Amino acid sequence: MIVNCSAYENGLRCGEDLDLAEAGRAAREDDGFVWLGVYEPSSAELEQIAREFDLHELAVEDAVKAHQRPKVELYGDTLFVVVKTAHYVDSDEVIEVGELMVFVNPKFLVTVRHGEGDLGPVRARIERRPDQLQHGPAMALYAILDHVVDGYEVAAQGVDVDIQQVERQVFADDGNNPAERIYKLEREVLDFQAAAAPLALAVDEILRGQFDVIPADLHEYFRDVHDHLRRVNGRIVGFRELLGSALHANLTQVSIRQNEDMRKISAWVAILAVPTMVAGIYGMNFEDMPELEWRYGYPSVLIVILVACLLLYRRFRRAGWL
Repeated sequence: MIVNCSAYENGLRCGEDLDLAEAGRAAREDDGFVWLGVYEPSSAELEQIAREFDLHELAVEDAVKAHQRPKVELYGDTLFVVVKTAHYVDSDEVIEVGELMVFVNPKFLVTVRHGEGDLGPVRARIERRPDQLQHGPAMALYAILDHVVDGYEVAAQGVDVDIQQVERQVFADDGNNPAERIYKLEREVLDFQAAAAPLALAVDEILRGQFDVIPADLHEYFRDVHDHLRRVNGRIVGFRELLGSALHANLTQVSIRQNEDMRKISAWVAILAVPTMVAGIYGMNFEDMPELEWRYGYPSVLIVILVACLLLYRRFRRAGWL
Protein backbone atom coordinates (compact mmCIF):
# COMPACT_ATOMS: atom_id res chain seq x y z
CA MET A 1 0.00 0.00 0.00
CA ILE A 2 2.68 2.54 1.02
CA VAL A 3 4.83 3.47 -1.97
CA ASN A 4 6.95 6.07 -0.23
CA CYS A 5 6.88 7.86 3.13
CA SER A 6 9.49 10.44 4.10
CA ALA A 7 9.94 13.39 6.41
CA TYR A 8 11.37 16.71 5.18
CA GLU A 9 12.81 19.66 7.03
CA ASN A 10 14.16 22.87 5.50
CA GLY A 11 13.69 21.34 2.07
CA LEU A 12 15.83 18.27 2.81
CA ARG A 13 14.84 14.68 3.29
CA CYS A 14 15.35 13.40 6.83
CA GLY A 15 16.72 9.84 6.99
CA GLU A 16 15.09 6.71 5.60
CA ASP A 17 11.47 5.90 4.84
CA LEU A 18 9.05 5.94 7.76
CA ASP A 19 6.30 3.51 8.64
CA LEU A 20 2.78 4.80 9.12
CA ALA A 21 3.02 5.27 12.90
CA GLU A 22 6.34 7.11 12.61
CA ALA A 23 4.93 9.30 9.86
CA GLY A 24 1.94 10.29 11.99
CA ARG A 25 4.16 11.07 14.94
CA ALA A 26 6.54 13.14 12.80
CA ALA A 27 3.63 15.13 11.37
CA ARG A 28 2.42 15.97 14.87
CA GLU A 29 5.74 16.65 16.60
CA ASP A 30 8.48 17.61 14.11
CA ASP A 31 9.07 21.02 12.54
CA GLY A 32 9.06 19.88 8.90
CA PHE A 33 6.41 17.93 7.05
CA VAL A 34 5.71 14.34 6.00
CA TRP A 35 5.00 13.14 2.47
CA LEU A 36 3.12 9.84 2.39
CA GLY A 37 2.31 8.19 -0.92
CA VAL A 38 -0.04 5.19 -1.15
CA TYR A 39 -1.32 3.16 -4.09
CA GLU A 40 -4.90 1.82 -4.26
CA PRO A 41 -5.37 1.30 -0.51
CA SER A 42 -8.30 -0.63 0.88
CA SER A 43 -10.91 1.14 2.98
CA ALA A 44 -9.40 -0.32 6.18
CA GLU A 45 -5.91 0.87 5.23
CA LEU A 46 -7.14 4.33 4.38
CA GLU A 47 -9.04 4.55 7.64
CA GLN A 48 -5.82 3.78 9.45
CA ILE A 49 -4.11 6.61 7.58
CA ALA A 50 -7.04 8.90 8.40
CA ARG A 51 -6.62 8.21 12.12
CA GLU A 52 -2.91 9.00 12.01
CA PHE A 53 -3.36 12.27 10.11
CA ASP A 54 -6.86 13.24 11.31
CA LEU A 55 -8.39 13.28 7.83
CA HIS A 56 -12.03 14.14 7.36
CA GLU A 57 -14.31 11.14 6.86
CA LEU A 58 -16.02 12.58 3.77
CA ALA A 59 -12.69 13.14 2.02
CA VAL A 60 -11.58 9.65 3.02
CA GLU A 61 -14.80 8.21 1.56
CA ASP A 62 -14.08 9.95 -1.75
CA ALA A 63 -10.50 8.64 -1.72
CA VAL A 64 -11.70 5.05 -1.20
CA LYS A 65 -14.39 5.10 -3.88
CA ALA A 66 -12.34 7.06 -6.43
CA HIS A 67 -14.11 7.99 -9.71
CA GLN A 68 -14.43 11.58 -8.52
CA ARG A 69 -14.41 14.70 -10.65
CA PRO A 70 -11.33 16.93 -10.30
CA LYS A 71 -12.08 19.33 -7.47
CA VAL A 72 -10.70 21.24 -4.49
CA GLU A 73 -12.34 21.07 -1.07
CA LEU A 74 -11.27 22.37 2.32
CA TYR A 75 -11.78 20.30 5.46
CA GLY A 76 -10.56 22.26 8.48
CA ASP A 77 -6.91 23.10 7.77
CA THR A 78 -6.50 20.26 5.25
CA LEU A 79 -7.03 20.83 1.55
CA PHE A 80 -8.40 17.88 -0.43
CA VAL A 81 -7.54 17.90 -4.14
CA VAL A 82 -8.76 15.38 -6.72
CA VAL A 83 -6.73 15.15 -9.93
CA LYS A 84 -7.15 12.96 -13.02
CA THR A 85 -4.02 11.69 -14.74
CA ALA A 86 -3.92 10.90 -18.46
CA HIS A 87 -1.64 8.56 -20.39
CA TYR A 88 -2.14 8.05 -24.13
CA VAL A 89 -1.56 4.54 -25.46
CA ASP A 90 -0.85 5.10 -29.13
CA SER A 91 -1.02 1.41 -30.13
CA ASP A 92 -4.66 1.17 -28.93
CA GLU A 93 -5.53 4.85 -29.43
CA VAL A 94 -6.94 5.10 -25.90
CA ILE A 95 -6.35 7.49 -23.02
CA GLU A 96 -5.77 5.63 -19.77
CA VAL A 97 -7.15 7.84 -17.01
CA GLY A 98 -5.92 7.46 -13.45
CA GLU A 99 -6.86 9.32 -10.30
CA LEU A 100 -4.92 11.12 -7.59
CA MET A 101 -6.33 12.27 -4.27
CA VAL A 102 -4.05 14.69 -2.46
CA PHE A 103 -4.46 15.75 1.17
CA VAL A 104 -2.49 18.96 1.75
CA ASN A 105 -1.81 20.21 5.26
CA PRO A 106 0.96 22.49 6.59
CA LYS A 107 2.38 19.41 8.36
CA PHE A 108 1.83 16.65 5.82
CA LEU A 109 1.03 15.67 2.24
CA VAL A 110 -0.82 12.41 1.60
CA THR A 111 -1.25 11.19 -1.99
CA VAL A 112 -3.65 8.36 -2.81
CA ARG A 113 -3.21 6.99 -6.32
CA HIS A 114 -5.59 4.84 -8.35
CA GLY A 115 -4.50 3.59 -11.77
CA GLU A 116 -1.91 5.42 -13.87
CA GLY A 117 0.14 8.30 -12.48
CA ASP A 118 3.40 7.24 -10.82
CA LEU A 119 4.70 10.11 -8.65
CA GLY A 120 8.20 8.73 -8.18
CA PRO A 121 9.69 11.13 -10.78
CA VAL A 122 7.92 14.07 -9.11
CA ARG A 123 9.36 13.28 -5.70
CA ALA A 124 12.84 12.72 -7.13
CA ARG A 125 12.73 15.99 -9.08
CA ILE A 126 11.55 18.17 -6.23
CA GLU A 127 13.99 16.62 -3.77
CA ARG A 128 16.75 18.02 -6.00
CA ARG A 129 15.36 21.50 -5.34
CA PRO A 130 15.57 22.15 -1.59
CA ASP A 131 14.99 25.84 -2.27
CA GLN A 132 11.52 24.94 -3.52
CA LEU A 133 10.75 22.06 -1.18
CA GLN A 134 11.37 24.25 1.86
CA HIS A 135 8.04 25.93 1.05
CA GLY A 136 6.42 22.73 2.30
CA PRO A 137 3.49 20.62 1.09
CA ALA A 138 2.08 23.42 -1.06
CA MET A 139 5.15 23.31 -3.29
CA ALA A 140 4.91 19.52 -3.48
CA LEU A 141 1.28 19.94 -4.60
CA TYR A 142 2.44 22.31 -7.33
CA ALA A 143 5.03 19.74 -8.49
CA ILE A 144 2.32 17.06 -8.67
CA LEU A 145 -0.06 19.27 -10.66
CA ASP A 146 2.74 20.36 -12.97
CA HIS A 147 3.64 16.71 -13.61
CA VAL A 148 0.00 15.79 -14.32
CA VAL A 149 -0.48 18.68 -16.74
CA ASP A 150 2.78 17.80 -18.52
CA GLY A 151 1.23 14.35 -19.00
CA TYR A 152 -1.85 16.02 -20.49
CA GLU A 153 0.31 17.78 -23.08
CA VAL A 154 2.03 14.52 -24.04
CA ALA A 155 -1.36 12.82 -24.38
CA ALA A 156 -2.67 15.74 -26.45
CA GLN A 157 0.27 15.38 -28.82
CA GLY A 158 -0.51 11.69 -29.29
CA VAL A 159 -4.16 12.45 -30.04
CA ASP A 160 -3.12 15.17 -32.47
CA VAL A 161 -0.97 12.75 -34.47
CA ASP A 162 -3.81 10.21 -34.74
CA ILE A 163 -6.31 12.86 -35.81
CA GLN A 164 -3.96 13.91 -38.61
CA GLN A 165 -3.81 10.28 -39.70
CA VAL A 166 -7.62 10.10 -39.68
CA GLU A 167 -7.86 13.22 -41.84
CA ARG A 168 -5.54 11.68 -44.42
CA GLN A 169 -7.48 8.41 -44.26
CA VAL A 170 -10.79 10.20 -44.91
CA PHE A 171 -9.55 11.57 -48.23
CA ALA A 172 -7.52 8.51 -49.26
CA ASP A 173 -8.48 6.55 -52.39
CA ASP A 174 -8.32 3.12 -50.76
CA GLY A 175 -12.05 3.11 -50.01
CA ASN A 176 -11.66 2.36 -46.30
CA ASN A 177 -14.25 3.87 -43.97
CA PRO A 178 -12.62 5.37 -40.81
CA ALA A 179 -15.95 6.16 -39.12
CA GLU A 180 -15.37 3.67 -36.29
CA ARG A 181 -11.91 5.07 -35.65
CA ILE A 182 -13.29 8.62 -35.58
CA TYR A 183 -16.02 7.69 -33.07
CA LYS A 184 -13.47 5.92 -30.87
CA LEU A 185 -11.12 8.91 -30.88
CA GLU A 186 -14.02 11.23 -30.09
CA ARG A 187 -14.92 9.08 -27.09
CA GLU A 188 -11.34 9.25 -25.83
CA VAL A 189 -11.23 13.01 -26.34
CA LEU A 190 -14.44 13.36 -24.29
CA ASP A 191 -12.84 11.40 -21.44
CA PHE A 192 -9.76 13.58 -21.78
CA GLN A 193 -11.88 16.72 -21.54
CA ALA A 194 -13.67 15.35 -18.46
CA ALA A 195 -10.26 15.06 -16.78
CA ALA A 196 -8.69 18.36 -17.84
CA ALA A 197 -11.53 20.90 -17.89
CA PRO A 198 -12.66 20.58 -14.23
CA LEU A 199 -9.03 20.65 -13.06
CA ALA A 200 -8.65 24.11 -14.59
CA LEU A 201 -11.56 25.29 -12.43
CA ALA A 202 -10.00 23.70 -9.34
CA VAL A 203 -6.63 25.38 -9.93
CA ASP A 204 -8.44 28.66 -10.50
CA GLU A 205 -9.92 28.33 -7.00
CA ILE A 206 -6.42 27.97 -5.59
CA LEU A 207 -5.30 31.08 -7.48
CA ARG A 208 -8.03 33.15 -5.84
CA GLY A 209 -6.21 32.79 -2.52
CA GLN A 210 -9.05 31.07 -0.70
CA PHE A 211 -6.83 28.49 1.04
CA ASP A 212 -4.32 29.42 3.74
CA VAL A 213 -2.36 26.21 3.16
CA ILE A 214 -1.24 27.68 -0.21
CA PRO A 215 1.00 30.71 0.52
CA ALA A 216 0.47 33.78 -1.64
CA ASP A 217 4.07 33.72 -2.90
CA LEU A 218 3.39 30.34 -4.56
CA HIS A 219 0.41 31.54 -6.57
CA GLU A 220 2.62 32.34 -9.55
CA TYR A 221 3.60 28.66 -9.74
CA PHE A 222 -0.03 27.57 -9.78
CA ARG A 223 -0.77 30.30 -12.32
CA ASP A 224 1.75 28.65 -14.63
CA VAL A 225 -0.07 25.32 -14.22
CA HIS A 226 -3.36 27.07 -14.93
CA ASP A 227 -1.98 28.60 -18.13
CA HIS A 228 -0.81 25.18 -19.34
CA LEU A 229 -4.23 23.74 -18.52
CA ARG A 230 -5.96 26.44 -20.53
CA ARG A 231 -3.73 25.64 -23.48
CA VAL A 232 -4.46 21.91 -23.20
CA ASN A 233 -8.21 22.53 -22.88
CA GLY A 234 -8.07 24.73 -25.96
CA ARG A 235 -6.42 21.90 -27.89
CA ILE A 236 -9.05 19.44 -26.66
CA VAL A 237 -11.86 21.70 -27.90
CA GLY A 238 -10.03 21.88 -31.22
CA PHE A 239 -9.77 18.08 -31.31
CA ARG A 240 -13.54 17.74 -30.94
CA GLU A 241 -14.15 20.22 -33.75
CA LEU A 242 -11.64 18.46 -36.01
CA LEU A 243 -13.17 15.06 -35.33
CA GLY A 244 -16.64 16.41 -35.97
CA SER A 245 -15.46 17.88 -39.28
CA ALA A 246 -13.66 14.64 -40.14
CA LEU A 247 -16.82 12.63 -39.48
CA HIS A 248 -18.89 14.97 -41.64
CA ALA A 249 -16.28 14.84 -44.42
CA ASN A 250 -16.16 11.05 -44.15
CA LEU A 251 -19.93 10.78 -44.53
CA THR A 252 -19.70 13.06 -47.57
CA GLN A 253 -16.94 10.93 -49.06
CA VAL A 254 -18.97 7.75 -48.46
CA SER A 255 -21.95 9.33 -50.20
CA ILE A 256 -19.77 10.37 -53.15
CA ARG A 257 -18.28 6.88 -53.44
CA GLN A 258 -21.76 5.36 -53.34
CA ASN A 259 -22.92 7.69 -56.11
CA GLU A 260 -19.88 6.77 -58.20
CA ASP A 261 -20.56 3.08 -57.65
CA MET A 262 -24.20 3.52 -58.63
CA ARG A 263 -23.20 5.35 -61.81
CA LYS A 264 -20.78 2.58 -62.73
CA ILE A 265 -23.40 -0.07 -62.07
CA SER A 266 -25.98 1.85 -64.10
CA ALA A 267 -23.54 2.29 -67.00
CA TRP A 268 -22.70 -1.42 -67.13
CA VAL A 269 -26.39 -2.32 -66.90
CA ALA A 270 -27.08 -0.03 -69.87
CA ILE A 271 -24.25 -1.60 -71.87
CA LEU A 272 -25.34 -5.15 -71.09
CA ALA A 273 -28.94 -4.29 -71.94
CA VAL A 274 -28.04 -4.18 -75.65
CA PRO A 275 -26.90 -7.82 -76.04
CA THR A 276 -29.63 -8.91 -73.66
CA MET A 277 -32.32 -7.25 -75.77
CA VAL A 278 -30.99 -8.59 -79.07
CA ALA A 279 -30.51 -12.09 -77.67
CA GLY A 280 -34.03 -11.95 -76.25
CA ILE A 281 -35.52 -11.06 -79.62
CA TYR A 282 -33.68 -13.81 -81.46
CA GLY A 283 -34.44 -16.28 -78.71
CA MET A 284 -38.17 -16.17 -79.39
CA ASN A 285 -37.75 -19.01 -81.95
CA PHE A 286 -39.96 -17.51 -84.71
CA GLU A 287 -39.42 -18.88 -88.21
CA ASP A 288 -40.00 -15.62 -90.08
CA MET A 289 -37.22 -13.46 -88.63
CA PRO A 290 -34.72 -11.38 -90.59
CA GLU A 291 -31.31 -12.78 -91.31
CA LEU A 292 -32.13 -16.30 -90.05
CA GLU A 293 -31.30 -17.85 -93.40
CA TRP A 294 -28.68 -15.26 -94.38
CA ARG A 295 -25.13 -16.62 -94.39
CA TYR A 296 -23.71 -13.57 -92.61
CA GLY A 297 -26.69 -12.96 -90.35
CA TYR A 298 -25.20 -14.37 -87.15
CA PRO A 299 -21.80 -12.59 -87.37
CA SER A 300 -23.56 -9.38 -88.44
CA VAL A 301 -25.75 -9.42 -85.34
CA LEU A 302 -22.69 -10.02 -83.15
CA ILE A 303 -20.88 -7.12 -84.80
CA VAL A 304 -23.89 -4.84 -84.26
CA ILE A 305 -24.01 -5.84 -80.59
CA LEU A 306 -20.27 -5.23 -80.16
CA VAL A 307 -20.35 -1.84 -81.87
CA ALA A 308 -23.36 -0.72 -79.82
CA CYS A 309 -21.66 -1.79 -76.60
CA LEU A 310 -18.42 -0.03 -77.54
CA LEU A 311 -20.25 3.17 -78.40
CA LEU A 312 -22.08 3.11 -75.08
CA TYR A 313 -18.86 2.36 -73.20
CA ARG A 314 -17.14 5.30 -74.92
CA ARG A 315 -20.04 7.59 -74.09
CA PHE A 316 -20.15 6.63 -70.42
CA ARG A 317 -16.35 6.89 -70.23
CA ARG A 318 -16.42 10.43 -71.50
CA ALA A 319 -19.20 11.30 -69.07
CA GLY A 320 -17.10 10.02 -66.19
CA TRP A 321 -19.40 7.19 -65.26
CA LEU A 322 -16.74 4.53 -65.98
